[in-house]
Amino acid sequence: MEKLVYLLWKREADAIDAFRARLIEEAAPKLVADGALALVVNVSDLHAKLGPNSPLIVGEGRSVSASVSVWLQNHDSRPALEATLAGVAGRAHGYLVTESVPLRCPDRSGPDGERSPGVTLWTAFPKPDRLGDEAFYAHWYGSHTPLSFEIHPLWQYVRNAVARPLTPGAPPFRAIVEERFRSLDDILDLKRFFGGDLANIKRVMDDLAAFTDIATMNTTPMSEYIVKREPWLPH
Repeated sequence: MEKLVYLLWKREADAIDAFRARLIEEAAPKLVADGALALVVNVSDLHAKLGPNSPLIVGEGRSVSASVSVWLQNHDSRPALEATLAGVAGRAHGYLVTESVPLRCPDRSGPDGERSPGVTLWTAFPKPDRLGDEAFYAHWYGSHTPLSFEIHPLWQYVRNAVARPLTPGAPPFRAIVEERFRSLDDILDLKRFFGGDLANIKRVMDDLAAFTDIATMNTTPMSEYIVKREPWLPH
């Protein structure tokens, strides 16, 4: 079994609400019918609530419209899925990833296909050339993840380590991260987001700078839709 993550950019003429409806109501059932063992969709539909100058919208976070996580028996069977996604998006890029979930929501409930409670803070970034794989992943996993647990009011934390891109021209991301929070206020209130102490902002930024190039970070809040839950997890 393999996990794939597709990043989608809507057509310029499409409103985000119309794009979301087509993705969830039309494309998602086709993805399941074409072999998706599980399917989670995050849609970047919260910009109006944050404003155009929000520090939470950075880089490709200003334009990316959705992040689609799909599990397949093998990624050889992805052409039908990619055709479906191409039918709703102006641009789509896919990645083969290794998922790790150091924190999983212990109390999530609700029917498949509906918007999940809370908010996803989506982030993607490349590996700096100055670091080898061992140093990059060691710091991300061994330093930044524990620091995130210490400071941020996280509800769930999903790390997707990119094994390789699957589509030509895909941005060279090596990490695609989904941090779940119980409410939008958890990230809008900077004091709450940084564990009650704004001095933690420097701690987080210094730690990020040790294994990323800050200028290459991409982030935006998203709404999550669990279209088909992972059947191997307890429900």
